[in-house]
Amino acid sequence: MAKEIERKFLVASDGWRERADKGIDLRQAYVVTMDDRSLRVRIHGDKWARLTIKIGKSALVRNEYEYDLPMDDAREMLTQAVGIVIEKRRYRVPHKGFTWEVDVYGGALKGLVVAEVEMKRETDMPALPDWVGQEITGDRRYSNQSLATEGLTEPQP
Repeated sequence: MAKEIERKFLVASDGWRERADKGIDLRQAYVVTMDDRSLRVRIHGDKWARLTIKIGKSALVRNEYEYDLPMDDAREMLTQAVGIVIEKRRYRVPHKGFTWEVDVYGGALKGLVVAEVEMKRETDMPALPDWVGQEITGDRRYSNQSLATEGLTEPQP
């Protein structure tokens, strides 16, 4: 069983862009959504798709199961989304031994920019880049699941 251990932050400046890769467009939708679990489909560009199950209430650590999915199935599942289909471009940015993922949202969530860093252990302490702002780990309003089902409930600072 895989564990997802991550911290999330709002992005405060464009300083990340100078070290970012070229990014990839993502479209994702929640097919099942509950307080402590979700089933999500995500299409990576037009290259591949994955089904992800996440279980747990912790803000920092959850069980995560991922499976490759045929593209036709993924596209059909997007049409059955609970809430909106999230559109974003994801960039990978190396910083002091960790790889940060910066998501620049489009569509209904245009203007939102979030960075997350995945860790191997809960005790990892990644150095924070100067371009990250407020930490939003555990802030339900910024979970992709909430963004898809409720939208951005409050303007970001």
